[in-house]
Amino acid sequence: MENSAYISLGSNMGDRFCYLKMAVQSLKYNPKIKLVNCSSIYETDPVGYEDQDLFLNMAVEVKTVLTAQELLEVCLAVELELGRKREIKWGPRTIDLDILLYNQENIETETLIIPHPRMQERAFVMVPLFEIAENASTLPFSLEKIPESEGVRIWKRKNGEDVFELTES
Repeated sequence: MENSAYISLGSNMGDRFCYLKMAVQSLKYNPKIKLVNCSSIYETDPVGYEDQDLFLNMAVEVKTVLTAQELLEVCLAVELELGRKREIKWGPRTIDLDILLYNQENIETETLIIPHPRMQERAFVMVPLFEIAENASTLPFSLEKIPESEGVRIWKRKNGEDVFELTES
């Protein structure tokens, strides 16, 4: 498992927690992906298209032998498997998986841009990412540059009193 990637997950339709859990399990059980770390889950206000329900968001760190493009294909397949429909830009979704970072590479193709082009503008992405990024100095930006975290509230802690195990069998 040579490559390191961070993936953002979000859901605001139906059983949001269940969709996050199923998406993480789909990544975990892929033999070419090793789940390294999961953030806490945050409830967040919608951004862009605001006339929709609140989101649950989190981030995961994975190691993989997949290329960035192959990892994107896995993420899109998980979205499809969990009923994602793309009807309104930034609209409601059962699940959304975005590759935020892949190693320390800059990638730009017709279907994939890494680092994710809008991640630094979105507290709902940056707060969970900084929670699990073991070595924040390797990230291509600093914590000071993330937007106000207004609209981002802890929903289920990874550690502490409110312990949960997102990846249980």
